[in-house]
Amino acid sequence: MDTFLTVMKALSDPNRVKIVKLLQARSLCVCEVRSALGISQPSASKHLRILEKAGLVYSLRDGLWVNYFLAEGDASPYVASLLGNLRHWLREDAEVQALLDRLPDIRRETIQDEERSAINNSMGIHRADPICCRSVKEAKAQ
Repeated sequence: MDTFLTVMKALSDPNRVKIVKLLQARSLCVCEVRSALGISQPSASKHLRILEKAGLVYSLRDGLWVNYFLAEGDASPYVASLLGNLRHWLREDAEVQALLDRLPDIRRETIQDEERSAINNSMGIHRADPICCRSVKEAKAQ
């Protein structure tokens, strides 16, 4: 009964269902989930942790990145059944379809560049002089 309830609770949140739908298309890192859903990094991490605990997703470290994948459903018959059904459910949902349409444009490299640019701009550093090449202290001193 505990496994069943854990899986059902994990899928009781709309953002977590959206994450599962996104992971059906491809693996994602936390920053990509955050960007796709428009939520904070801690919220994205919490949702992924809940899905992972329920056996719906798993993660693999790749250098600095932690990639999240949809589970195969081996851990539980409830997970297998729900993941199988979710592949067919919500195909017509406008919100899910909009997320899936935006997914090709959500790339960790682009997100990282945008965040770096925002930091540089807030510190008055021009794009030709990226903060990653100098320390913050040196950048502020100029």
